[in-house]
Amino acid sequence: MTASSKAGLGAKPEAQRTVGEAMQALGEAAREAARELALASTEAKDRALRAAASELRGATAPIGEANKRDLAAAAEAGRPASFLDRLMLDASRVDGMARGLEEIAALPDPVGTAIAEWTRPNGLVMQRVRVPLGVVGIIYESRPNVTADAGALCLKAGNAAILRGGSESHHSSRAIHTCLARGLREAGLPEAAIQLVPTTDREAVGLMLKGLGGAVDVIVPRGGKSLVTRVQEEARVPVFAHLEGLCHTYVDRSADLEMAKRIVVNAKMRRTGVCGATETLLVDKAAPAGHLPALVAALIEAGCEVRGDAAVEAADARVKPATEQDWSTEYLDAVISAKVVDGVDGAIAHIQRYGSQHTDAIVADDRATAERFLTRLDSAIVLHNASTQFADGGEFGMGAEIGIATGRLHARGPVGVEQLTTFKYVVRGRGQVRPG
Repeated sequence: MTASSKAGLGAKPEAQRTVGEAMQALGEAAREAARELALASTEAKDRALRAAASELRGATAPIGEANKRDLAAAAEAGRPASFLDRLMLDASRVDGMARGLEEIAALPDPVGTAIAEWTRPNGLVMQRVRVPLGVVGIIYESRPNVTADAGALCLKAGNAAILRGGSESHHSSRAIHTCLARGLREAGLPEAAIQLVPTTDREAVGLMLKGLGGAVDVIVPRGGKSLVTRVQEEARVPVFAHLEGLCHTYVDRSADLEMAKRIVVNAKMRRTGVCGATETLLVDKAAPAGHLPALVAALIEAGCEVRGDAAVEAADARVKPATEQDWSTEYLDAVISAKVVDGVDGAIAHIQRYGSQHTDAIVADDRATAERFLTRLDSAIVLHNASTQFADGGEFGMGAEIGIATGRLHARGPVGVEQLTTFKYVVRGRGQVRPG
């Protein structure tokens, strides 16, 4: 009997359950599924992932129809274009989700891997071995692709997942979850291994943050500042913090101008609604005279609004004046703040004051300057001569990611398969006892 079927024994019909009762049953099923997944073979997990990928491709049309319902509701509610872009699923994005699942299936299975091994003088052989976290609760907002990414990553790492997507993407997430459930069935794994919270009631979030009676081992929030703040304030279980992406790109005096223009425009405009989009451009005051006007013009011609300090305003009449609030705003839109700073140390000081320790980049030909930036900034991701839009688990070779963790404990940067495991110590002896 599967965990999902056991959870239904003696329970009320689903339509008659309160939110609390439904969430409690969901947590119990997840805990039991997690015990089974911890022992599941790599072959079974990978088979489930590949089958789910095939199901996604086959369900492109119904997923698209579900997504249209979400998009229509969001547009009627007056959501901005950047929000609609994060919500939108077309055939290419559905295929991208499927490819992500296949890439995760192709990754090495971390479960059971010996991270370290040593032998003590008394002959005891000690190993530090990777094991699953258990049950991972993921709370996210407008990105329905997180349903596939998070569910797949948790599965590969041997964890059960409880997914609570935003009300704005509810229909899309349900359509995607149906494909994941079919993949689990095909591989003979419990469907409760990946569960989607069936209600959009905000009470469900509060219950997850309380741990569902001990069922949830860790919470991962993925969304705006208000969501993350609520999770950090209310959670009674550990949290992988995913703060807002106040990302910066600094262009040094030694930067090649053409390279800098390519990187800056891509970092801001490739997709403005992702957390790795650059929100502030910093330019060295000692850069050649034509660099600042050229960078600003490239952004404006790409359709970006530029809000700058006095020096940036002087470089181009189309620049709007920046306010103090602009330096700490995650626009998630075609808007960027821009400032002239006193060299790399000025850039570092600005980022340390206003940044969220997410992702920051330097464009520079001078290696010593680049190393100073990379070493002295304590952001989760720092880049040299590359776009901040590479802040993505897929680009790191992880297949996908649950989010970019900006905290300091356990996980930092892209949260992929390895970051969804912990470890235990396995000690093997030959009858040793501890003296005295």
